[in-house]
Amino acid sequence: MVGLGAGWLLILMLVLSVVSLAITLERAFLYWSLRDDIPSLMKDLARLLRSGDIDGARRRLEASPSAEAAVVVAGIVEAELGAESAEEAMAGASALQRMKLEKRLAFLGTLGNNAPFIGLLGTVIGIVGAFDELGKVKAAAPGAVAAPAAAVAPEAVMTNIAEALVATAVGLLVAIPAVAAFNTFQRIVKGTLANTDAMSALVLAHLKADPEALAELAKAPAKVSKPASKKDDEPKKKADKAKDEKAKDEEDEG
Repeated sequence: MVGLGAGWLLILMLVLSVVSLAITLERAFLYWSLRDDIPSLMKDLARLLRSGDIDGARRRLEASPSAEAAVVVAGIVEAELGAESAEEAMAGASALQRMKLEKRLAFLGTLGNNAPFIGLLGTVIGIVGAFDELGKVKAAAPGAVAAPAAAVAPEAVMTNIAEALVATAVGLLVAIPAVAAFNTFQRIVKGTLANTDAMSALVLAHLKADPEALAELAKAPAKVSKPASKKDDEPKKKADKAKDEKAKDEEDEG
């Protein structure tokens, strides 16, 4: 192993860095393709469910590219079988979407945690090689025969030390982007799953609601708040004015 040096470890880390970059780009493209305006989607879903338009809610969800919609639409499809069937369908769809979102993230996490140790191994190998070259210099016999060895040995020692330092630096350079990508993607996955739970709860709340209450809610017209007119404000203004005048008269009498 001393003869091989730490060069093969540098090649290994280079290959791992290329794989890490490929996974990072692939995951980033996937999450970008699944993005959608989730608050707007939830508002539309709530409005359609309140109006009893199950087919409209299903079409609205199918038009969304998000993972949240893919989970909730599974429950909408099974809504006719009851709330429990819809809940089980959404649980199964959520598990599938989670596997899809977390795919290959374990590699990034493992690489981020272990790349520094691979670099440290290269450092140890380089230092061992350096001490091995120093041992050869000391073991050489004094005189003219040892001069060529003594002249070459310092270069070999410096090479091994340089490999040791480079291996440590490369290990950190491979680990830091992998850890950053892993943490970012994990945050995206957690946010997606939280949105999925919220939308699933909205659907279940509708399915478990009293049918009579839903029917009354669907029939009731939307309430629109009207701004107060000037005529409505006039009696109030007159009452306030009379109250102020009465208070002023009481102060004058006192």
